[in-house]
Amino acid sequence: MRDTTLMQQALGLTPPWTVVRSDFDTAAGRLDVEIDFTPASRFACPNCGAADCPAYDTQRKTWRHLNFFQHQAYLTARVPRVRCETCGIRQVNVPWARPDSGFTLLFEAMVMTLVSAMPVAAVARIVDEHDTRLWRVVHHYVEEGRARLDAAAVSRVAIDETAARRGHDYISLFVDLDQARVLFATEGKDAATVAAFAEDLAAHGGDPAAIAEVCIDMSPAFIKGVAESLPEAAVTFDKFHAVKIVNDAVDEVRREEQKSRPELKKTRYAWLRNETNLSTGQRETIDSLAHSNLKTARAYQIRLTFQAFYQQPSRQDAEAFLKTWYFWATHSRLQPMIDAARTVKRHWDGILRWHDSKIANGLIEGINSLVQAAKAKARGYRSIRNLKAMVYLVAGKLDLRLPA
Repeated sequence: MRDTTLMQQALGLTPPWTVVRSDFDTAAGRLDVEIDFTPASRFACPNCGAADCPAYDTQRKTWRHLNFFQHQAYLTARVPRVRCETCGIRQVNVPWARPDSGFTLLFEAMVMTLVSAMPVAAVARIVDEHDTRLWRVVHHYVEEGRARLDAAAVSRVAIDETAARRGHDYISLFVDLDQARVLFATEGKDAATVAAFAEDLAAHGGDPAAIAEVCIDMSPAFIKGVAESLPEAAVTFDKFHAVKIVNDAVDEVRREEQKSRPELKKTRYAWLRNETNLSTGQRETIDSLAHSNLKTARAYQIRLTFQAFYQQPSRQDAEAFLKTWYFWATHSRLQPMIDAARTVKRHWDGILRWHDSKIANGLIEGINSLVQAAKAKARGYRSIRNLKAMVYLVAGKLDLRLPA
């Protein structure tokens, strides 16, 4: 079998395209495959689809293909421009590559498979290409995948922000709770992000007025944004965020008290962990200090009781429980606990709503962990656009339709 016939079959080319030559340079570690079309061939117009258009002229182009063993492989072809009676002069599309790409479809499919599991910079080193070229590939497939997104059935959403860079710059994530996928990611963490989400949702077949449940933290910006842009949504305040507010108050009591009670030093995590997660040493610490007339010990009991709010059998029981807890916390003479209780009071309905909706941001926190892990492996991204692309890639469940 001649090498051109072998290459023709391996590439799956059909008329009018044919392999006319292949050259292997051992010293350069490179295989070049020359493709041409048969004389007098006619092509479809890439713009209107009209068939039987004659070639007007040609332009020579080269694409990087999958490696030939350990050697780089390239396809080169004369690509015709055709004269269409309707559209004029148009360049045809070749079956092995998409327009304006320097890579074949199979090479891009390999790149997309790799970048789903490792940083783009690492993939660039493996395939010996500049990462900027690979980012163009990533953005193309992510944008195509998002264009196919169907949000018509979305009715329950969680919202949270994640840091784009340490100490500053955030992106807000909007997650479909039923499909466990990121629907939308946008720069910022203000009310405008919710308006941007509502607009994007409508662009993908969804209806902002059909969003019945939203889970958010107690950010005033998100509260305002939901009220303005998702008018029918009932708000559930994330229970982990609510518990964190009370936990932070306990830690504030401890920090202040340890100035006069040195036995509290190095006990922070003992007071903040759940009882079931305490190590043996931490449990011994709690047991030894629980009856020492410490303010921190009283704050700790208030914290444990607040967590029991989420174990109440019904909303009615939960509301009665929360009223009792609120009275206790606000009469504790521990200012951080009083402040935490007042924060709970200001967000009363959304905290109680958990007993109706049973939704929380645990899913979005898991997605946030995936995003942060990808960011850490990549040692950050040069742009917000790149970060958003990776968010969609690792957590968007996009239909990428990669070539096979």
